[in-house]
Amino acid sequence: MATEDKNRATAAAILPLVGGAANVSTVAHCMTRLRLGLNDRSLVDEDALKALPAVMGVVEDDTYQIVLGPGTVARVTPEFEQLIEEERASTPAHAPATHTAEELASQGAALKAQQKAKNATPFKLFLRKIANIFVPLIPALIGCGIIAGLNGLLVNLGWLPAVTPALAAIASGFMALIAVFVGYNTAKEFGGTPILGGAVAAIIVFPGVANIDAFGQTLAPGQGGVLGALAAAVLAVYVEKWCRRWVPEALDVLVTPTLTVLVSGLVTIFGLMYVAGEISSAIGTFADWLLSTGGAGAGFLLGGLFLPLVMLGLHQALIPIHTTLIEQQGFTVLLPILAMAGAGQVGAAAAVYLRLSRNTSIRATIKSALPAGLLGVGEPLIYGVSLPLGRPFITACIGGAFGGGFVGLFSQLGDSVGSTAIGPSGWALFPLLDGNHGLGSTIAIYAGGLLVGYIAGFLATYFFGFSQALLAEFNVSQEPAPAAASAVPGQAPGSAVPGGFQPKESAGV
Repeated sequence: MATEDKNRATAAAILPLVGGAANVSTVAHCMTRLRLGLNDRSLVDEDALKALPAVMGVVEDDTYQIVLGPGTVARVTPEFEQLIEEERASTPAHAPATHTAEELASQGAALKAQQKAKNATPFKLFLRKIANIFVPLIPALIGCGIIAGLNGLLVNLGWLPAVTPALAAIASGFMALIAVFVGYNTAKEFGGTPILGGAVAAIIVFPGVANIDAFGQTLAPGQGGVLGALAAAVLAVYVEKWCRRWVPEALDVLVTPTLTVLVSGLVTIFGLMYVAGEISSAIGTFADWLLSTGGAGAGFLLGGLFLPLVMLGLHQALIPIHTTLIEQQGFTVLLPILAMAGAGQVGAAAAVYLRLSRNTSIRATIKSALPAGLLGVGEPLIYGVSLPLGRPFITACIGGAFGGGFVGLFSQLGDSVGSTAIGPSGWALFPLLDGNHGLGSTIAIYAGGLLVGYIAGFLATYFFGFSQALLAEFNVSQEPAPAAASAVPGQAPGSAVPGGFQPKESAGV
């Protein structure tokens, strides 16, 4: 049996014995052990697991650890992760059309699961891996971004001059080394050893690269940025996997990390840093050109299409672009425009609240989800209200388009609005705003865009978000109908349908 088949067979034998993909929350490995986070350890068939030829033993700790031995564990782990992805992608959920808020939310969750299953194409799975690399960095980006904004405010006001240098160091330290974290997460996500990915990516920010010439130019520390770190770590993963295939297990611990860092490091220094640096510069130049020449139209399209991009999983491609812009310019000009999609969603939800005046269940859901929506957390409104209803999702996109067009127009006029971090939107983005014409102007433009998104989303939904059939189906009371004598001979009193609903067959659905 080929080595790859043997490793996959081992992974396939282990997975059902630990409760299947649904029971596995995290996967990692060390030198000898496969470390699993399990939702329910009672589902583990430990006796059968220990009986597998490849398993040397099990250890119960904060993670459930399966001892496979050096060399073997590094080969089995990526096969195990792939099997989990395949099993989860092959079990889409389905739910019927319903009327109450709880059932509507269930329908939205089913739509989300179905869309996630449809997104399991190689390209979209690749984008999901890219997102998984950058998403863990968001808390640090947010924290450092807010500290940078506070420091800028103190410097402009001339306050606390003894403290502002320390705040600048705190805010900038993470960004100076972000390439290392990207390299670490990249190797982890692509099935390599994380620390080796971080070690190769660290070359990019090492000051000593200033003494090296490549392509007739002297390299600069940080050249290539996060894109260079990502590419370097992916290369390191492939070199490591090649070594795992061909290096004898007895020499694996010494030879594999040495060759991985050496080969990947040389390619990074004499190729990837230069190429990634050129791509990073082109991204910044294109973003500036796009918004300065066609800002209103670009903003309209970006704001209007962002929710569908999220549904298709394509928004994940924007994450490294945001990070590159933040690394280059100090802020990303794209995020405030894309955040207008959330404003359109809030406006649409407010219109649904008024239009479905008799559906107390859906109105209660909207009332509880609106505060989160205002802070930029739109999933409760999207999957609990607008997407299952259909038309309100489209009109929410219209609201986002008008809000994005408003912010884009000011960029076209030379007043750029940006965010120093990715992740938050809505009102939560205010502490992270930055621009080229002062904080007051930046805040005013962003607030104006939110207002335009709210109003446009509300009006579009109120007047065009419901057909008569949709209103007749959903704008009904959730209170039980009072018992009454039936006008139909032989029908018992009180046999009316609770809640005022008619069965779908009689409603012609």
